Order: sequence, then C-alpha cells, then structure tokens
Amino acid sequence: MYKNGSRVVMDIAASDSLNRVKMRSDSFDGKHVEHVESATNTKADIHKTNIGTVINNKKRNAPIGLFDSGVGGLSVYLHLAQQLPAEHYVYYADTLNVPYGNRDSADIEALTLTAVDWLYEQGCKLIVIACNSASAYALETARRRYPQLPIVGLVPALKPAISASKTGRVVVLATKATLNGTLLNEVIDHFAKPNNTVVTKYFDPQLVPWVEAGMPEQDDTALRLRQQLTLFAHDGVDQLVLGCTHYPFFKTFLLDEIAQQRLAMQVVDSGQAIAERVKQLLAANQLSALVDNTSDDHCLEITDKTKVVIRPPLIFYATKFDDKLGTLIARLLGKDAILQYYSE
Repeated sequence: MYKNGSRVVMDIAASDSLNRVKMRSDSFDGKHVEHVESATNTKADIHKTNIGTVINNKKRNAPIGLFDSGVGGLSVYLHLAQQLPAEHYVYYADTLNVPYGNRDSADIEALTLTAVDWLYEQGCKLIVIACNSASAYALETARRRYPQLPIVGLVPALKPAISASKTGRVVVLATKATLNGTLLNEVIDHFAKPNNTVVTKYFDPQLVPWVEAGMPEQDDTALRLRQQLTLFAHDGVDQLVLGCTHYPFFKTFLLDEIAQQRLAMQVVDSGQAIAERVKQLLAANQLSALVDNTSDDHCLEITDKTKVVIRPPLIFYATKFDDKLGTLIARLLGKDAILQYYSE
C-alpha cells in the first residue's frame, strides 16, 4: 500500500502448523523489495526485485497479467498457477470501482482499458481480462489497441453446459452487464437456440459483494441461493453456469447444497478452459516461461508425495486497500501462495 511514502508487503505462506498473513510497512522508493518475513518466522529470500526491470522483461520470463474489478479473478489465477506454475503473474484489482456489473457499458470499457494499459506498461507478455463484464464490453477494443499482445477474455461456459444438458434447460448466473453483453447472447443465438436449449439468465446484485465479504453462510444472499437452486431444479435445470469470476469461490457451497437437496444439477465455470487457452497461446507464440528453480524470485515450495513445485510470488496491485482485503485474499488463495501486495 503506497501511503505517505511507504509500502505494505504481504506474504501468505504455507506451513503444516501455521498459516497466517504478515504485513509490514517499509520505506518505498518505487524500485525494489528488500525482503519479506514469512509465516514460519524465517526470511523468505526475495532478492532485491527491481520491479521496473523484472516486469518489463519482454522475454519468456515476462509476466502474465490478470485483471478483474475485484478479487474474483483470483479464481482464474488459481487455475493458471496450477497448470503453469513456472509463470510470473501480475494481478490488477480495481477495488476502487468494484463491482462492474451494474455500470454502463462506456464506464466498464474505460475502466477496463485503464487496467489493460497499466498491465501493458508492466511488460506483460499476455493479458487475461478475468472479468466477464469487462470482457463483454471492452475485449475487442483492448485487442484493437494492442494488436501485437495476446489478450484472453472470458465468456460464461455456456457451450459445454449446453452440450452436457440432458433436459435442455440451463441457467447462467452472471452480472447484469454480462447477461446483456454481446458475447453471451451470441452464444445463445448461435448455439443454444439451434440445440433447442432454453437458457435462463439469473442476476443477483449481492453475489459479488457477498464474495468480497467472505461469503458468510447465514447471509440473506446465501439463503436466496439455496432457494434459487430449488426453483431451478423445479424448472428442470440440470446445468448451472457460473458466469462471473467471483462465483467459483462459492462453487463448493452450491455443490454441498445440491447434494443435500439431491438435485440432478451440475455446476460449470470457465477457469479450466481459460487456463488451457492461455497455455496454448504461450506455446504457439513461443512465450512459455523457461523453468529455472534456482531463481531467487521462485520463493515458495509446495511439497507433496510426488513432486516439489516452486512458484514465483503473485504480484497483486489494488486501486484501493482496506483492512479486510488482505484477509479475504488469504482465504481465497489458500495456504499455498506467496503474494507481494501493492496499492495506492
């Protein structure tokens, strides 16, 4: 957090017995990070990372940029980090203006282009617009602005849901902007209708704030979700599409409720497909990171019975910081993450 010439660096680290977030404020000259105290009370040796040098590197070790209006895009980051653990990632969260779903198209486009411009200036070799609303109204404009840069957008995973549906009834949970956007409606017109599939659009303006608040299960939003699942099942829906990157964070909540109600319903999200698309684009453009586990900026070891994965830290930039944000990020990312956090 840049505040009165200082910065807060946050480190989320894993341990069998301890998992906590530590934050500390340092003098900041805009150039480097000295070190981060790890959650195991040892120094995580993050070398003097010259941010300008590292993230402007145009070669294979340049970062992948991710953008979302808030923390929802972290659901996409988790898929990417699992499939592409050697890559560096820079995440831009426009927490000052979240959520985007209720904004008009011109506003969404302007905010998205600001984020894409920022990520481009950091030297990102590929950008993922990890926000369905932003993709609906700004993806093509961003691609025209940076024709040399691979930019991946999100559209709700409606096609696989339609293909898998046995009842011909599918529901898309998304923001108003996504539901009204051309990307989704083109899929409905060109794929759902020819396949005789009825697509129901569902919008609840409180879903994104509910995720940002940590998804308390006694909240009215949780109660509405439980009720809607019953109503969807009554209408014969067998595929539920999560059309916002915030929503996969309550996928477990939905699956538990579906199991309790014994509903014949599947839940689909786009994260896996996006990660596979990014992997394909990196390979096609010869941009895949070269694995170098001796590099100082690969500072997290995740050990299981079969392998050791050493990942770079996630660089997370937020347009607005509050005391709840760090705790929320820690909860959403889980214990297997190290994060360098910056905000104005």
